[in-house]
Amino acid sequence: MRFAPEVTKRRRPSLTPMIDVVFLLLVFFMLAARFGVDQVLPLPLAGEAGGEYRGAPRLVDIRPEGVALNGVAMADGALAEAVAPLVAAPTDAIVLRGRDGADVQRIVDIAEALAAAGFPTLVLAE
Repeated sequence: MRFAPEVTKRRRPSLTPMIDVVFLLLVFFMLAARFGVDQVLPLPLAGEAGGEYRGAPRLVDIRPEGVALNGVAMADGALAEAVAPLVAAPTDAIVLRGRDGADVQRIVDIAEALAAAGFPTLVLAE
């Protein structure tokens, strides 16, 4: 007597390994992607400026609530006008020093304001 061959059900392929690979690729590309554009400020550190420092002192202390030029507190908008008589040429170095509590964005804002006012040579001191 002959029996019919036993019918085997086909197994459906497991999607788990494929999902694992997709998630690994997703994590890899999320970590490798650059979400923002970095901006580099050309500020030399004190001591790297080169050359000799000449003329009147031009030390800008950047504080969280305001700025001080050579120890005299003033508003941010008046800084460029106060620096102008202290420089012999617009390329003379102005030293920027961040004080306690001043964040980096505040230092960048003051540096950009001075550069826009025509003082491109800024030195960053610790």
